Amino acid sequence: MIDAREIKPDMPVTTAQSEHVAVVDHMVSDDLIKLKQDTSGVHHFIPVSWVISTEGGIVKINRTLAQVTTDWATEASS
Repeated sequence: MIDAREIKPDMPVTTAQSEHVAVVDHMVSDDLIKLKQDTSGVHHFIPVSWVISTEGGIVKINRTLAQVTTDWATEASS
């Protein structure tokens, strides 16, 4: 299990296939990561449960790029 305290602002987020997804803005909670704005100026949120590694200062997630852009949220869930 990933320790959410290892996830820090400005860490890159990649898929397991090493595709760049985004950059961490900050942790909203122990379970939710806010990503920096995309080119459209929108923040996205992903759950910590997607994270499979923080090795090498990179947040690696268990989704493909297509899955991420379909499944991420644009609002923090309660």
